[in-house]
This record gives sequence, structure tokens and C-alpha cells, in this order.
Amino acid sequence: MNIDAGIALKHDAKAALVTPSHQYPLGSTMSATRRLHLLNWAQSSGAWIIEDDYDSEFRYESRPISSLQGMDANARVIYIGTFSKVLFPSVRIGYIVIPPDLVERFAAVRLAMDIFPPYLHQEVLADFMVAGHFGAHIRKMRQVYKERRSALIQCLQGEFGGLLQVHGAEAGMHVAVTLPSGYSDTEIAARAAEERLSLFPISQYYQRAPALQGFVLGFGSTPVRDMKKAVEKLHAVIAAAQCGRALAATAD
Repeated sequence: MNIDAGIALKHDAKAALVTPSHQYPLGSTMSATRRLHLLNWAQSSGAWIIEDDYDSEFRYESRPISSLQGMDANARVIYIGTFSKVLFPSVRIGYIVIPPDLVERFAAVRLAMDIFPPYLHQEVLADFMVAGHFGAHIRKMRQVYKERRSALIQCLQGEFGGLLQVHGAEAGMHVAVTLPSGYSDTEIAARAAEERLSLFPISQYYQRAPALQGFVLGFGSTPVRDMKKAVEKLHAVIAAAQCGRALAATAD
């Protein structure tokens, strides 16, 4: 996030929603300097920061940067997270760390919505954490995802060379890759779907042109042994698109 540009665009903003650990879709990590700048803005303007830290547990190249909530000395950060990513999607339990002066308001809204998640799931999860199993699970899955991420990047480099640029590989469970100009990621994604390969075009995340062309590639559910075959299929689809571009250029 460009903090100064955000302030200039909306100088009277009352809140900022950020994903500083691993921004979606390009995967950048907010620097400590920008985090401090954002915290200073919130304090000076009386605004709130909503920090969505949904996959901060999975960082591979360096130690995690402190969360905004952990750096916040003025109680301006509302920190939210979920267990759906770190355990499995059917665990529909999230959590929120709220500044003390907002607790009563949040509790009232929660009571008006649906009271609380099922007690049984919360009790089981609490026991799982107290017994040390949650920490062990995170350490194990960090290693599993690191191996899958490394396999994906190696396969991409082996198949594509410098054609694709990889972004945001330091953390999370996905990487972003961008294509040179002249490609259409939506057309390639449509071709890939016919080959039973699911791609999420990056251009669809832009509100206006110009938009980067590329894809969000999740690696969390793909075993290392299957990575090469999947990337080869991706390469074949993009190669076909490249051939189509060449033919169109020749026709012109």
C-alpha cells in the first residue's frame, strides 16, 4: 500500500483495510517503514486499521515482520484472522483482537448477529492449541508448503525461463506470475479450463486499465510429485496462445 497516495486520495478516511503479511493477489509484504507510517496516520487522524492477517503463519525466506497490531501503541488496530487457512476450510472459526474501548460495541453486534460459533468446535480447537498440537501442525505445514512452493518455482523457471515473472513467493500459499505485454490472461485461463487446469487471471483484480496480465497460482493442495505435470500443462496452454499471437501478427 502506498500510504501517502491513500491519504491524498481520501484524506478524511476513517479506516484502512490491509493484508500486510501477504497481499492478495500479488503477494507483497508491507515493510516495517510503511507499517509505522500507517500507524502514525491512524493515530493522527483518529482512524482505524483493520489488519487481515489470514496466512501470516506461512513465511519461508525470512522471519515474519511484526504485525501492525503488535506494533500498535495507541490501540488503533483491529486484528482479524481465521483458522480456515491454517487448519482446513470446514473449520469455520475466525478470531478478532479488538482495542479495549471497542469490546462492548463488538460484543453487542455479535450478539445481534448470531451470538457465537458452536461451543464444541471452539472447545476442541482450544484443547488442540493448549496441548501443543496447533504449533506442531503449523511447523509441519510450513515445511510442506515450502517444499511445494519451491517445486512450483523450479518448474516454472525450468519450463518458462524468463517469460514469466514470479511475485510474492516469500510467504502464503500462492504465488503470482505475470506475462509480457500482448498476452490475454483471461483467454489463456479459458483455454486452460478446457484442459482441466484452473487459473485465476490477475487482470480481473484491477478496477481500470492498464492491468497486469498473469495468474494467481495456488500450490497448497498440489503435491510435489504432481507439480511438474501441472506446470507442463500450463506451458502448453501459454505456448498455444503464443502461437496464436504469432499467426495473428502474420495475418496483419
